[in-house]
Amino acid sequence: MNWDVIAQYIPLYQKAAILTVKLGVLGVLFAVLIGLVCALVQYYKIPVLKQITAVYIELSRNTPLLVQLFFIYYGLPKIGLKISASVCGVVGLAFLGGSYMAEAFRSGLEAVEPIQTESAYSLGMNRAQTFRYVILPQAMSVSVPAFVANVIFLLKETSVFSAVSLMDLMFTAKDLIGLYYKTTEALFLLVVFYLIILLPVSILGSIVERRIRRAGFGD
Repeated sequence: MNWDVIAQYIPLYQKAAILTVKLGVLGVLFAVLIGLVCALVQYYKIPVLKQITAVYIELSRNTPLLVQLFFIYYGLPKIGLKISASVCGVVGLAFLGGSYMAEAFRSGLEAVEPIQTESAYSLGMNRAQTFRYVILPQAMSVSVPAFVANVIFLLKETSVFSAVSLMDLMFTAKDLIGLYYKTTEALFLLVVFYLIILLPVSILGSIVERRIRRAGFGD
């Protein structure tokens, strides 16, 4: 292990980590929005949209992110839709993550007992108020473990962004290995930087989950 080489590589990994986090966060945010919409469509069994959502979820969950990125980046230009590598990464991550988030939120919504809704209606709440103040808080508390797991999964999936020439952490590691053959140092920094990104998310998720459980939600 050459520590001088590691010190020399750190700035390159810092730049790559910033890009990885930026694209990862954007992808996760859009995935949450897509997942929430799909979960609501499934929960309320909206005709036609429910079937479309089910097809999307199955298609997304049963195809690798790498294949989806190739289709978006190399396939769409064939029909005149050319997008940048960064946008491709965000769209691909959101497309994949939306299906996982949808299932996490749907399971949370379905975990809320029907009597909760009936009680809210009996107290004079309308449908919107019932969802906002009764159903959604309980559903989100139940969904926290799956949500955190999905966030970590999606951030790790950014490692395939290098396939569309994005200078993320994986691309940087492979580039340095190919140029200077410093495999041990390059992979060591790759592991360290992914830990720096993912470990706080895991710890924060565990803290939130424990506090929710202590408050009496999600049982």
